[in-house]
Amino acid sequence: MVSIDVNNASVAFPIFDAKSRSLKKKVLGKVGGKIGTEAKVPVIEALHDITLSLNEGERVALVGHNGAGKSTLLRLLSGIYEPTTGSCRISGKIAPIFDMGVGMDQEISGYENILIRGLYLGKSRREMEKRVDDIAEFTELGDYLQMPLRTYSTGMRVRLALGVVTSIDPEILLLDEGIGAVDDAFLKKARNRLADLVRRSGMLVFASHSDELLFELCTSAIWMDEGHIRAHGSLRDVIWQYKGYDPYQNMSAEGLERIGVNPAEVHRADNSLASEELATGSGSVAPDGAR
Repeated sequence: MVSIDVNNASVAFPIFDAKSRSLKKKVLGKVGGKIGTEAKVPVIEALHDITLSLNEGERVALVGHNGAGKSTLLRLLSGIYEPTTGSCRISGKIAPIFDMGVGMDQEISGYENILIRGLYLGKSRREMEKRVDDIAEFTELGDYLQMPLRTYSTGMRVRLALGVVTSIDPEILLLDEGIGAVDDAFLKKARNRLADLVRRSGMLVFASHSDELLFELCTSAIWMDEGHIRAHGSLRDVIWQYKGYDPYQNMSAEGLERIGVNPAEVHRADNSLASEELATGSGSVAPDGAR
């Protein structure tokens, strides 16, 4: 049975060479949380007192501003970080996908990088050799696959990484968004393949700033703020609490249709809400859980 159980877990990093405020700020910006200044050695409290239980079939979005602790939480769940206090128990095979470039070599060909990236994600060489043709077709990179990775543009590298990532069958998929560098036509193709990957996985935890992508792939959400969990519940309600407005309002008609929402109904609701606010002088209205 696939599951994640985190109990009162905190993650802190001592900074032994923090001789300046600018250095501490630089490090803090990469991992989230806040700096504890009481100790002689500054400590970054990246996660604080996290309690979380997820089960098979869950599709969870991680939302929050940059530095809120989303990536640190993903690394805790993957086993990259050990909790400083508390516990983190994972049941199931994890596929951590945080950096599209991890596990790739600049000096070897695209074909060779397909094999290496697959090994990094826990697949055998034989398994990846069976997937090479499918991955190559998906990337649309053609003869570039025979050239060194250093000759690739950023978008081409993302295509290659996505081809490999979406060919696996994970039990627990931990995903940090990194697909924004490709063109719109390929992004649409990639999103369809990514959605299929999520359907094949036993569980998804996905950190992203794209509401449309989150609504396509997730059903619930966790709002991270300064290393704490501020809210955990339905995707729409949590994003509403985090952003202060109904996320449906800023989604395109195409995006709404992809998640099964009638755009016309959303627009009618918006007009009704606006009329109510003008009549009463009230501010923004949020769902019960967001007030």
